[in-house]
Amino acid sequence: MRRLAIPLQGAQMLFVAFGALVLMPLLTGLDTSVALFTAGIGTLLFQLITKRQVPIFLASSFAFIAPILYGVQTWGIPSTMGGIMAAGVVYVMLGALVKVRGTDFIHRLLPPVVVGPVIIIIGLGLAPVAVNMALGKSGDGSLTLVATNTALFISLASLGTTIAVAIFAKGLLKVMPILAGIIVGYSLSLAFGIVDFAVVTAASWIAIPKFVAPELNWYAIAFMIPVAIAPAVEHIGDILAISNVTGKDFMKKPGLHRTLTGDGIATIAAAAFGGPPNTTYSEVTGAVTLTRNFDPKIMTWTAITAITLAFVGKLGALMQTIPVPVMGGIMCLLFGSIAAVGLNTLIRNHVDLSEPRNLSIVGVTLVFGIGGMAFGIGSFSLTGISLCGIVAITMNLLLPATKPHNKHHESDVTPH
Repeated sequence: MRRLAIPLQGAQMLFVAFGALVLMPLLTGLDTSVALFTAGIGTLLFQLITKRQVPIFLASSFAFIAPILYGVQTWGIPSTMGGIMAAGVVYVMLGALVKVRGTDFIHRLLPPVVVGPVIIIIGLGLAPVAVNMALGKSGDGSLTLVATNTALFISLASLGTTIAVAIFAKGLLKVMPILAGIIVGYSLSLAFGIVDFAVVTAASWIAIPKFVAPELNWYAIAFMIPVAIAPAVEHIGDILAISNVTGKDFMKKPGLHRTLTGDGIATIAAAAFGGPPNTTYSEVTGAVTLTRNFDPKIMTWTAITAITLAFVGKLGALMQTIPVPVMGGIMCLLFGSIAAVGLNTLIRNHVDLSEPRNLSIVGVTLVFGIGGMAFGIGSFSLTGISLCGIVAITMNLLLPATKPHNKHHESDVTPH
């Protein structure tokens, strides 16, 4: 019975992460089956590098939604995948630096005053896309896909369900608000008759996912590398969180250098197949906390289940039938939540915004990001999150440090 219990618990963990896992490719135009496959492969590689000690599942970070959307629209999927591979290399390099120099240099390079505003921009930068989709339009607002009143009703129902489940639900349901929002929104969409099943009918039961080979594009690489800042910091927070939950110090054993390298290798592997980048997944940490199942073997079975489902053609096709308003409603909360995490980073670490230095870094980063500032040399230009990341890091390194009595305010980059 015990042998059967572990695979079943593994499948349950995938169910918890499923809503957020398929949301990423659906929003960015990537293939959901490829995302399932690369999440599974990425988790197995992570387990190999960390010697299967950390009970965590890897899937795509929401921090990458905005950059991938922009990348796919600007350079296409293959070039965007090349950029994501470069972000994976950054993780591996960070892992090597942590091994050589310890974790202190990350705290110096990426203090809360840098990380906070960059995360806020990642969230707020896509706010117009979320609102357009909630109103039944395409992301850029140019096409009306669903009648506005119908779309608004469905999107608000999806949004309301997601919020209600996150706040009021008990047990395992509490860590599945996105999935609950999708189910309610999809049910209403069926009632309004706006779901088209032609794709599902045409799809075969067993199908090889539509893998995409990456291409080398220096513009895409330069754009993606700074984006790796937020997930790298998120990773440290996730490892600390799962350490607190299990009572084991994963920062020491297997060590942050191994977990960061595992993230990097998993991201490189995901991009090699045309999937979204992999990072540690906080939804699964929530499920581990509730179920108290700390056995990493469970995550091995979660990965195997994801890889198996990737080859079910009709499942991938069914995901594509989810209407735009359902996604839009959930995105309104999702992107706002990302921005709130950035705000919380500043608050929790007592970043004093009455200090001219801190105010300058946060203020310039936010306006550059929200205002769409772009720096260009010839045909090459930096804009959005990548520009914000570089500006925030550069200002932090160049501007003189605050007086000693304020130093403790910026002591840590990760949650306690």
